[in-house]
Amino acid sequence: MGTHKDAAATGRSSDTDIPLLADCGLLAASGRQLFEKRVLDIFLTLLAMILLSPILLVTACAIKVSSPGPVFYLQKRVGRGGKPFRMLKFRSMCRDAERQRAAYLDQNERAGPVFKMRHDPRVTPVGRVLRRWSIDELPQMLNVMHGEMSLVGPRPPLPEECEHYGPRERQRLLVKPGITCIWQVSGRSDVAFAEQVRMDLDYIAEWDLAMDIKLLVRTVPAVLKHRGAY
Repeated sequence: MGTHKDAAATGRSSDTDIPLLADCGLLAASGRQLFEKRVLDIFLTLLAMILLSPILLVTACAIKVSSPGPVFYLQKRVGRGGKPFRMLKFRSMCRDAERQRAAYLDQNERAGPVFKMRHDPRVTPVGRVLRRWSIDELPQMLNVMHGEMSLVGPRPPLPEECEHYGPRERQRLLVKPGITCIWQVSGRSDVAFAEQVRMDLDYIAEWDLAMDIKLLVRTVPAVLKHRGAY
C-alpha cells in the first residue's frame, strides 16, 4: 500500500498501481463485508427517501413550473468495471444544455478531463438553488436502490472523461460508484482532479464500513457549507 500512496502523491501512472489495490480495502472485502455495505445502502436510502419526500415533491414542482423540459435528467455515466448506466438527477440546466456544451468548452475552469464552470449560463435559476444545496443529486438514491451505485464511492465519470483516463485513473472504475466520497466532503468542485483521483484511490485501498459511516456523517455539514457546490 505504501507504493500506491507514493504513486498517488507524485501523480505518476503505471500498470503496477492496479494489482496493488487488489490486495487491500474494498477490493479485498469479503462477501460478508460487501453484504453489510449493501444493507447499509438500502436501509439509509429508504430512510432518506421517506424523510426527504416533501423536499423531493417540492423540488419536482419547482422544476416543472419554472422552465420547459422534464423534471428528471438521465445522464450516461460509467460504473463499476467500465459498465455504462443511466444516472438520475433533478434537471438543473436548460433543456438543450448538452447541445450547448461545446460552445463553452473553452471556458472550462478545471484542469483534467472534467468540465466545470462556476457561473454556467446553462443552469436555471431553480437549478442554482438545487446545486447549492446538492438537492439535484438526491434522485441518485434510486440508482443506489437498483444496485448501480452505492451511497459512498468514487463519483461516476462521464464516458468522454474516461477516454482521457490512464492506468491510474481507471482504477476508480474497479468499484461501484457512489453519491458521496472523500473529495465530496473536502471541497467538491474546488478539489483539483488529480487530488480527487488520489482521494478515491485512498478510499478504495483503506475502505472499511466505518469509513463509509464517517463519510456519510461528514456529508451533512459539507452540504450545509456549500463549498464547491456549483
